[in-house]
Amino acid sequence: MGEVIQIKTDQILDAYLARPDGQPKGAIIVIHEVWGLVDHIKSIADRFAGEGYLALAPNLLFEVDFSSVDVADLQRQLFDPKSRSEAQPKLRALMAPMQDPSFGAKTTDRVKACFEYLYSQPEAKEKVAVSGFCFGGSYSFALATVEPRLKIAFPFYGHADQTAEELKHITCPVYAFYGEKDENLMGSLDDLKKRMSEAGVDFMAKVYEGCGHAFFNDTNPLTYNQQAATDSWEIVKNELQTAMA
Repeated sequence: MGEVIQIKTDQILDAYLARPDGQPKGAIIVIHEVWGLVDHIKSIADRFAGEGYLALAPNLLFEVDFSSVDVADLQRQLFDPKSRSEAQPKLRALMAPMQDPSFGAKTTDRVKACFEYLYSQPEAKEKVAVSGFCFGGSYSFALATVEPRLKIAFPFYGHADQTAEELKHITCPVYAFYGEKDENLMGSLDDLKKRMSEAGVDFMAKVYEGCGHAFFNDTNPLTYNQQAATDSWEIVKNELQTAMA
């Protein structure tokens, strides 16, 4: 359904662009997990296009050499308790470019460039949303703090370490999704709710019982939860339609 285009930032980014049949209701950025722009993320962009939205999925980890590993196998190892400790050093080595102190700011700027691209498309009607997963969830939060024109954000199991003062810049609703067994994020969620409340953000956090990290990823049999994925998708569709109206 889609095509690969290029977005100009400080570098040239490849991005997957999926167009709906007919006139778009608006546009959405789809930000990938830590595994980069894989087919799973392209399929989510296609699903958004199927719902009537212009969907752009940028490759924000183009500096990572994924060809050096079997990504599917490494992903399986990380989510298997028996092999997790062995796989974690491999992931850290693979993600070395992310350790650059400037990586976060550069990546946020690159996501903002993707926003500008979609916002400038006449068929998007200046209506742009964002959704992301894990790594992408974190940068969905980040975009919301720097882009007041954003219509709505849907972070899935992402980190948000911004202060309440920084969160005050968010002007759109934020609907975030988590798995109950995702201990790292569960440990900080109450504090995030407090900071969001102090900042006056329209923030909803939905936690799915019995789920862990990456419950939406239907290509990962160790994490996927069909019930949670279906429910969260319905929420996203409904809230996105409201935001774009």
